[in-house]
Amino acid sequence: MNYRKDRYGNELSILGYGCMRFTQKAGRIDLDKAQEELLFAYGNGVNYYDTAYIYPGSEAALGEIFERTGIRDKIYIATKLPHYLIKSVDSAEKYLQEQLKRLRTDHIDYYLMHMLSDDRTWERLVEMGVGDWLRKKQQEGSIRQIGFSYHGNSDTFIRLVDAWDWDFCQIQYNYLDEHSQAGRTGFEHAAAKGIPVVIMEPLRGGKLVRDLPEKALKAFASAKVQRTPAQWGLKWLWDQPGVTCVLSGMNSLEMVKENVLCASGSFAGEFTEDDRAVLKEVVKALTEGTKVGCTGCRYCMPCPKGVDIPGTFAAYNTRYRDGWFTATKEYIMCTLLRKDHTSAGNCVKCGLCEKHCPQGIAIRQELANARKTLEGPVYKVAKKVIPIFMKY
Repeated sequence: MNYRKDRYGNELSILGYGCMRFTQKAGRIDLDKAQEELLFAYGNGVNYYDTAYIYPGSEAALGEIFERTGIRDKIYIATKLPHYLIKSVDSAEKYLQEQLKRLRTDHIDYYLMHMLSDDRTWERLVEMGVGDWLRKKQQEGSIRQIGFSYHGNSDTFIRLVDAWDWDFCQIQYNYLDEHSQAGRTGFEHAAAKGIPVVIMEPLRGGKLVRDLPEKALKAFASAKVQRTPAQWGLKWLWDQPGVTCVLSGMNSLEMVKENVLCASGSFAGEFTEDDRAVLKEVVKALTEGTKVGCTGCRYCMPCPKGVDIPGTFAAYNTRYRDGWFTATKEYIMCTLLRKDHTSAGNCVKCGLCEKHCPQGIAIRQELANARKTLEGPVYKVAKKVIPIFMKY
């Protein structure tokens, strides 16, 4: 296994174990199967295990397995505070104590604000006293390092990174999302500040592995170095020295073995120009039929009315590549999980964005098309409910 250091010099395995997708048996996590898979990963050097309060049964399963096997103090646990459920510092404390009990431990190594949506949400939490509370817990030792996980655009991510002295962060990032979500722009900003970056969705929930178009498979087959689609996706990330740890939601022994083998033979700077050319062809194949040829360059930003133009187009394209559900989830995360909505509906057709677009995209018209496609009944309900849920 290869390792990279966190902010305090601890060595983290470049492959982390995402614990959201354990196999279920009779409606409950199959503990024996999960234990076998976790122990194989541990025995082969994986030392970072990621869970969350809202992953059904996951924290409790990890706590039992680590207690059974006696490896708690030999690994790092990352879990997440559901800040969107808390009303006060007292409720934050209540959730933390419940998590410690579930995990059967007296400390959490990496504690994240789960799905922190924007800097204003963080400001609200700080005003509530959560920032001071986190520092107090860190001084006491029940929390070792403090970070946040994020879904949204790169501009907001950068503001969040700059809003506090974070120990680490977690983002969705892969070769297909290089210019959406936090993207390369956000990733490089965090890395430049020395903030370790943990990666989630490295294979886009399996979409970069399963049911790939024929042209993508042909591009992989033409490569000088042969790799599986999963290896291409993981190695693209590990090629970047700013990537500290890549999470994989492994739920079979075969998957664990393949990923451990891949991680053990991966290092920064490994990719060649030929490798990059192959992935460029794969991305081209995956994005054929794209509705809007947005490259995510962000020259159109910022929009004076707050529209997340690249994020909207990314979700719009996802609608025709991955289907309605995935696109709707992506668009809601991108535009509604923040106090000030960044949806296409904010557009007043001023045209300022079109003056700066190097692709010559008719942005105003395409935003109207995207709004018609993405802002259906489910989106409208979410727009009303989320501010209540998020306590804006």
